[in-house]
Amino acid sequence: MNGNGYLIGYDIGSSSIKATLLESETGKVVASAISPEKELEIIAQKPGWAEQHPNSWWQHVKKATAEIRSKTTANLRDVKAIGISYQMHGLILVDDQKRPLRPSIIWCDSRAVDIGNKAFSDIGNEKCLSRLLNSPGNFTASKLKWVKDNEPEVFNKIFKIMLPGDYIAMKLTGEIATTPSGLSEGIMWDFQRHERADFVLDNYGIPHDMIPSIAPTFSIQGGVLKDVADELGLSAGTPIAYRAGDQPNNALSLNVLNPGEIAATAGTSGVVYGVTDLSKYDPACRVNTFVHVNYLPDSPRYGILLCVNGTGILNRWMRTTLCGPGMTYDRMNNLAQQAPAGCDGLLVLPYGNGAERTLENRAIQASINGINFSVHTQGHLLRAAQEGIVFALRYGLDVMREMGVSIHVVRAGHANMFQSPLFAEVFATSIQAHLELYNTDGSQGAARGAGVGAGLYKGFNQAFSNLKVVNRIQPNNKLKSVYDDTYGRWKELVAKS
Repeated sequence: MNGNGYLIGYDIGSSSIKATLLESETGKVVASAISPEKELEIIAQKPGWAEQHPNSWWQHVKKATAEIRSKTTANLRDVKAIGISYQMHGLILVDDQKRPLRPSIIWCDSRAVDIGNKAFSDIGNEKCLSRLLNSPGNFTASKLKWVKDNEPEVFNKIFKIMLPGDYIAMKLTGEIATTPSGLSEGIMWDFQRHERADFVLDNYGIPHDMIPSIAPTFSIQGGVLKDVADELGLSAGTPIAYRAGDQPNNALSLNVLNPGEIAATAGTSGVVYGVTDLSKYDPACRVNTFVHVNYLPDSPRYGILLCVNGTGILNRWMRTTLCGPGMTYDRMNNLAQQAPAGCDGLLVLPYGNGAERTLENRAIQASINGINFSVHTQGHLLRAAQEGIVFALRYGLDVMREMGVSIHVVRAGHANMFQSPLFAEVFATSIQAHLELYNTDGSQGAARGAGVGAGLYKGFNQAFSNLKVVNRIQPNNKLKSVYDDTYGRWKELVAKS
């Protein structure tokens, strides 16, 4: 370790912005903050649309930083590096004054599905899969094409496009850049040539100069501007030394960096992310392959990602709509545990948050199936929701296994739905893997990543030397057959929907 000081990590989510201040020498959390207290608004002007105002993220970065200052005697001018994690796939458009031209089209917006499907056909399936490892799909490049087709007056004013983390880095440093990982999540990275995929841009009629310059994920990516530093309480020139999308960063935060290692998260959406050194793809694009944070052309690391949009958001819907005022998640978990495994035939499909990649971009909507008024209670409904989320993740894991990904141990943060002992046990038992839970999160991972990028750590082993398992969950094999049978009926229901 080169000197003492602190690291700060920001996690730019669609629900909130979290900031964590770490002591660089020990990796100890000094203070953390979340802003806002209530979840950020998602604007949905039409069914399937989802937008947020980029400046709202910046305002809450400032509020979270102010809250950290109020919680500790540590001087933020001793922060040595800053890391940024962010919600993936969002599209921000700025003019030549670096002002947003419209709200960001965020990850769960499904308006560009047809555009991506057409590009998949026009470019050619084989070319897309061999060089992009994905269909253009409903990703960032396709969202930009939607703007070009539907809002030409906006498109013509674009200076640069950015991802959410790129925008926050720009607000901090005044500089606009992105990363190979960021381009890959937008389906703008050529995995064969290890460069920007200009053939996608050309198909969409997107000028190449709209795409920011490329910076390594772990590198000095600009210094904090003096006026911004004064407002945040930082030192001018404090380097941004790391940025990554939330799922690659979640894997980093769990020290998941090498082939065969698996990370999971169950926040608003649910994700399983497996690392491989092979450039593999699913022909139906039900799971997606991206550049991982520690990717190098001569030592490639890819992240195979499955995403279920409706995870924590379904659990929240159950709390606010089904349960009503005063219900807590702990109480919900207690009620759910009183219902039997398999929920006496009750099944929940958690697909109420836009087009689902694991279903080949279908939007079949959420549903509750098989209710028996004489049998099923509130606890049955709550447990069936948790089981349905696990089954949706298992559905994607089946695809990953078909691609040759081995799943024996899964690491996750002890947060969100993994705080539910029931959810954790159903997950481990249903997928037949050991589950390790860690006391970490995306903002801590971003802070550690900044320490690596700034050279404060000699490598990943030192950055994660104090990462500790807080719980290990083994599969409950007494219930394996129950979950297997229930999952079989659940898959039949998906096929009919």
